[in-house]
Amino acid sequence: MKKLACLLLAAALAAGGWWAWRQQEAAALPAYITTSNGRLELNRIDVATLYPGRVKTVHVDEGDDVQRDAVLVELASDQSAGQLAAARAATEGAADTVQRAEAGIKQARQTVSRAEAEIAAYRQQQKVAKLELDNARQMRRDDLISASEYSKREADYRRAAAAVKAAEAARDEARAAVAQVEAQAREAAAGVRRAKATADTAAAADADMTVRSPLAARVEYRLVEPGNVVGAGSRVISLLDPGDISMNLFLPNAAMAPLRTGDEARIVLDGINAVFPATISYIASDAQFTPKTVETPNEREKLMYKIKLKIPSDIAKRYNRLLKGGMTGNGYVRTDRSQPWPLALDTHLPLQ
Repeated sequence: MKKLACLLLAAALAAGGWWAWRQQEAAALPAYITTSNGRLELNRIDVATLYPGRVKTVHVDEGDDVQRDAVLVELASDQSAGQLAAARAATEGAADTVQRAEAGIKQARQTVSRAEAEIAAYRQQQKVAKLELDNARQMRRDDLISASEYSKREADYRRAAAAVKAAEAARDEARAAVAQVEAQAREAAAGVRRAKATADTAAAADADMTVRSPLAARVEYRLVEPGNVVGAGSRVISLLDPGDISMNLFLPNAAMAPLRTGDEARIVLDGINAVFPATISYIASDAQFTPKTVETPNEREKLMYKIKLKIPSDIAKRYNRLLKGGMTGNGYVRTDRSQPWPLALDTHLPLQ
């Protein structure tokens, strides 16, 4: 026990010594290092509803870590459920119409086939009747058959010809019926596609009643409770992206010319014995009045340029429980990229 206490004391003294040394070194930074104070900011994502509804269940609490696509809030809506049920019923009805139309096409085509078979048979009968009529005409000239027998052969031919015409008319009518039923089938198929598209839209809307997390994040605020009625676009959960942590600095005009986005930077937070690496992710194109929270060496410098220092995502995620929005500290940039970082600003991450 005594040995452990000694080790903890030694570690504390070492950390304190490092911190005192770093503070002393930071007080004498070279001229190419520019610094300003700021606060950590975590990127906030407000998750909102796409459709109105009543809050059925809230699945998360403030401070919870959630994964991408995790269910945050479930909404209930009689209108959405009714639209989905109606769309599915319409799809089923349209599918039944298509089936009936296809059955009608099959039946009409069979009618055409029967009519064509009858036409072939009647034409054969007409051909035979024509031969018999021609033979009877010759025999009548030779006075080998009576006039009544010739008239009978002539009537048989006319009946055969009329039967062919009737069969052809029936076939043409059956073909028209096929074309009509095929058009009905095409319209029914289009109706199925329209009904399915409506059902898909209704299903998507119903699925959107379940609000999911757009990324792996931490719940900052729970903005609704079960039973609340919310409108379309209402915020329900506020998330913080632990991999998107930055600090805004305000620098004078004299320091801005050499700076470029992507340049290395450093962040030192109050009360944490560490130097975090960062990069310049944003540089304002216009000057603005200095916020009251920013301390400047010369109070006469009222107009400053805003830059944003961003901690690498992997480091931000590794220390996501340590780094919190609003933590105060200082950011450092080099106005001469060819110069090395001083020892006091060498990257030094906290022990975990």
